[in-house]
Amino acid sequence: MLTFPNAKINLGLNITEKRPDGYHNLETVFYPIPLEDALEIVPAPPAATAHPCTLHLYGQALGGDPDDNLVVKAYRLLAASHPLPPVDVHLLKHIPSGAGLGGGSSDAAFMLKLLNRYYAIGLTDDQLEDYATRLGADCAFFVRNRPVFAQGIGNIFSPISLTLSGYGLCLVKPDIFVSTRDAFAHVRPHRPDMSPRDIVLLPVEEWRGRLVNDFEASVFPQFPRIAWIKDELYRRGAVYASMSGSGSSVFGLFAPGQELPTDGWDAGYFVFHGRLS
Repeated sequence: MLTFPNAKINLGLNITEKRPDGYHNLETVFYPIPLEDALEIVPAPPAATAHPCTLHLYGQALGGDPDDNLVVKAYRLLAASHPLPPVDVHLLKHIPSGAGLGGGSSDAAFMLKLLNRYYAIGLTDDQLEDYATRLGADCAFFVRNRPVFAQGIGNIFSPISLTLSGYGLCLVKPDIFVSTRDAFAHVRPHRPDMSPRDIVLLPVEEWRGRLVNDFEASVFPQFPRIAWIKDELYRRGAVYASMSGSGSSVFGLFAPGQELPTDGWDAGYFVFHGRLS
């Protein structure tokens, strides 16, 4: 059985306070985008019981041990409470990692949904969200996979009435890794005068200067090339542009019917174009 885990972008991101546990509370809007991986599960031979979940990776290289991949962890989590036969998992990576796009979280959530359907386990979306939350703060978003206002550490969701249907998306990621330490280096928690939840209800043309990603103030001085991408997207006609999450990808939104800047990016950038729904 085959499925296509998609990425998300952050529309605004405010770091509101530091928590006693060392994490930070935030406010942001998650919006799904049509940049996708491909994930397939097939029954493994009976002799594979020593390795009940074997992951085969293709496409963009991922570091680390495949057994530590969130897709494998999703299988183990579900198998701990529901009997699952051995499976071979094939994951084609197209969503870049370290980009603020939630690619690994999406793979994990879609793995849970795929196993639930394939083996007719019968879990509800609420139950799937509970499992997904144990894998990562934003994993649960990809269970229902629709726009939400996120709070807490990115794990408390409120439905939001928002559609960017027809808007063009140009997403650009340089060959730069932004560590969590780099992203938080100069962030000062604060509560904005206007929440992203309210700003995104304004016309997109009014977002610029209002809808802010707090990580940009920290990341841009350290990595000027990321800041340049945002400026370049505006020069090419974006009605709104922002870094997603803690970086290093930057996206631009283009009005319906507006031509997307598909050319002019050199080999040092991952570039994706598409229309939102």
